[in-house]
Amino acid sequence: MIKKISLLGLFAAVLLINGCSKNEPQASSDMNKVNEEIKPVPVVNENVSTEKKIVKIQTSMGDIIVELNEEKAPITVKNFLGYVESGFYDGTIFHRVIEGFMIQGGGFTEDLVQKRTNAPIKIESVNGLKNDRGTIAMARTDIPDSATSQFFINHVDNDGLNYAGSSNPGYAVFGKVLEGMDVVDKIASVDVTIRKSMQKVPVNTVKIISVKVVSE
Repeated sequence: MIKKISLLGLFAAVLLINGCSKNEPQASSDMNKVNEEIKPVPVVNENVSTEKKIVKIQTSMGDIIVELNEEKAPITVKNFLGYVESGFYDGTIFHRVIEGFMIQGGGFTEDLVQKRTNAPIKIESVNGLKNDRGTIAMARTDIPDSATSQFFINHVDNDGLNYAGSSNPGYAVFGKVLEGMDVVDKIASVDVTIRKSMQKVPVNTVKIISVKVVSE
């Protein structure tokens, strides 16, 4: 059934991203168990360059230029760049689109086959970066340290996705859109449907043609 997704309330949106994430399989069978208590210790990055890397996400609907914040999210940026440099994202899609919330991609092919990923990383949501409109963050399951390749770009200010204590660790922001928010807006407004038991899938595939580092 094809339908247009309307603006969601923040509470419903948070439930939705968590609910959908639970359907994603773990990246590896030997995923380390997560401590029940997440300690909000700021990341110290003495050896990290303050020069921010710029990447271009070329999509079938236009280009999105993103500035990565390695200083505030070193683990997350290193993980993301590893996928970029290997060409992992080339040919993947934005498989979950929710207008008034976010656009999510980086894990599935056009046939909705999930790609094999590297091991999950430690969450870096306690870094001072907020899930504001135009920021890029890592998608994950309900396990905090479970992000692998999938990312999302916030379509609006999503305060409910920010770190709010050990019981609500939020989602790790690791950069922001410099150019192409008009493209994000266009992607967010596409018609969506249900395919292979996955909800909010664009009717007309929104393809990630390539992701490349364009400056450092």
